[in-house]
Amino acid sequence: MRALYVTHPQVAIDANVPVPLWGLSELGRERARLFAGRGVVPKGAMIFSSRESKAMELADILADAAGALVLSDHLMGENDRSATGFLPPVLFEETADRFFAEPDRSVDGWERAIDAQQRIVDTVRTALACVPEATPAVFCGHGAVGTLLKCHVAGRPISRAEDQSRHGDKGGGNCFVFDLEARVLECEWTAMENFAPGWFA
Repeated sequence: MRALYVTHPQVAIDANVPVPLWGLSELGRERARLFAGRGVVPKGAMIFSSRESKAMELADILADAAGALVLSDHLMGENDRSATGFLPPVLFEETADRFFAEPDRSVDGWERAIDAQQRIVDTVRTALACVPEATPAVFCGHGAVGTLLKCHVAGRPISRAEDQSRHGDKGGGNCFVFDLEARVLECEWTAMENFAPGWFA
């Protein structure tokens, strides 16, 4: 079954707020609204989301436009980074590089990449099992676990070279179409603005 994975666009960063509670910035909301307005998500789609605020905001915007409901699951959340909490951008990027480069090790207490990959693959597979035939399925989530899912689908090693920041918009708000069971990746990360409605019909 073909499905669409979409990452949340830009967020309102606040070092005093736990990262899972960050919401979309005004730019992020505007990008999400424009994406929803282009009809990429078909009417009647089933929309699944991480329970993190930024992903839920994206899912709600898409659901409003498509006349759909949102089913949320904390297991679709981003890799667990609570051991370090908020990290300044330069340090975060360095730590993320290590997360992808050493997938079988916990980097500074972060969830291991191999564990996060197994979690997101299993959760997406479980979600797809409840989608009626011919019903479009859309997943709203995050860059790291989305990349880990993409690597699994494509049969590629875990690598930051596969990350959305290397292919799409560096601020997030990127998509790819995939078939999990067939292990087919139909496109690389593509920015919302460049993703044509006909690619997921």
